[in-house]
Amino acid sequence: MVERSSELWNEDLAPTSAAQRTWRWYHFAALWVGMVMCIPAYTLAASLIESGMSWNQAVLTVFLGNLIVLVPMLLIGHAGAKYGIPYAVLARASFGTSGAKLPALLRALVACGWYGIQTWFGGMMIYTLAGVLIGHPLEGDKLPGLGINLAQFGCFLAFWAIQFYYVVHGIDAIRKLETYTAPVKILICFVLLYWAYEKAGGFGPILEQPSAFVEGGKKAGQFSAVFWPSLTAMVGFWATLALNIPDFTRFAKSQQDQIVGQAIGLPAPMGLLAALAVFVTSATVVIYGKAIWDPVDLASRMSGAAVLIALIVLLIDTVSVNLAANLVGPAYDFSALAPKAISYKTGGYITASLAILMMPWKILESTQGYIFTWLIGYSALLGPVAGILIVDYYLLRKTRLDVAQLYQERGAYGYTNGWNWAAVAAFVLGVLPNVPGFLNAAFPAAFPEVADIFKQVYTYAWFIGLGIAALVYRLAMAGKVNEQGLALKRA
Repeated sequence: MVERSSELWNEDLAPTSAAQRTWRWYHFAALWVGMVMCIPAYTLAASLIESGMSWNQAVLTVFLGNLIVLVPMLLIGHAGAKYGIPYAVLARASFGTSGAKLPALLRALVACGWYGIQTWFGGMMIYTLAGVLIGHPLEGDKLPGLGINLAQFGCFLAFWAIQFYYVVHGIDAIRKLETYTAPVKILICFVLLYWAYEKAGGFGPILEQPSAFVEGGKKAGQFSAVFWPSLTAMVGFWATLALNIPDFTRFAKSQQDQIVGQAIGLPAPMGLLAALAVFVTSATVVIYGKAIWDPVDLASRMSGAAVLIALIVLLIDTVSVNLAANLVGPAYDFSALAPKAISYKTGGYITASLAILMMPWKILESTQGYIFTWLIGYSALLGPVAGILIVDYYLLRKTRLDVAQLYQERGAYGYTNGWNWAAVAAFVLGVLPNVPGFLNAAFPAAFPEVADIFKQVYTYAWFIGLGIAALVYRLAMAGKVNEQGLALKRA
């Protein structure tokens, strides 16, 4: 029986009851279709083609990355469906009742960055729509320190305010939004594909463009140098959700519902969206004389009612993606930092506030910054956490947890003053090899002399971090879990 008086417990973090477990496989499939159909996912293929890949290489890379990340998604999601606990509570089993605040905070801060990025995209849609409606683009001098003009900042805040309704009304409102909008998104994608094909009289030159890595190409023989960091970035794209997926699977009707729903909803739709992006963008070369990878820019070039409809659909799309992918997780994570003081709703307020302070438009200033600094950078932090959680839950505990103990400060998961230093050490050792490469990618002028071996390691950041942390944690925890995988010996 969970002690409600515990400092580690509140209504939002408590295990879900049978009555709360209403999500069926189609809810999870709709959740993923809703999250996949987003502007950053659409533009991912652009970065790969700009790097020299052919269209089919780019689509295959996106699909493979999402097939890989589906594995930890299903493995970690198992605990949520079985015990009804969120990610921040599951992490207590491996990191300790106090130590779990570390991975919770890491996950939360990354999500705040993503929440800000998606809010920026939404704000730019409003900015574009306003320009179309008044007949000329909104302009203005850049504000000191911000680097954007007043109209851009105002539209960013306007979109932020639109999303605030769902911050207030909680996860059930988000589930309904995802379920109802997912079919509309799929329909709109096919409508966009048909429009592009008809307008261009077929699909354009991008589909005919060979890979730059073939013999005689501009980057002949350099495929692996581009493929591996790109694959890591694709994995990193959903690495946050791979950790906090229990925040959703805790509402699953059954284990089968979360497995089937996620397997249907993630890899294939992500690959298809990348293909759609390539086909439509290839057609824009014929229609407009240049490749237009940004769907907001493309929508603004349409005529008549089409531009209004397209931008409204994109706005709805961005709201649904942002709330599901980047609000639910950090709201729980912030709540877990101080359960008696911070509720899920308060955690949502904190997430939304930090998203403004992180100035997301600066993260998106370049493709280099987006892929090598942002996507790979945070995957280097989250990969080790995933490795530790998987080893702890499957290899050490054989999927058996004492749920009541997860809410007791001095219980079986209390370790040393609430910290499992084996998990902390495994995390640190998993992150360390990627630090030099990250510093070189993020601050090339300040760290130009980083050895090539560290740059190479960084291209595999998520994989290497997960592997090292998993191995170190397994060795460090040898003999510290009993045969039932429940009670730990005190360190």
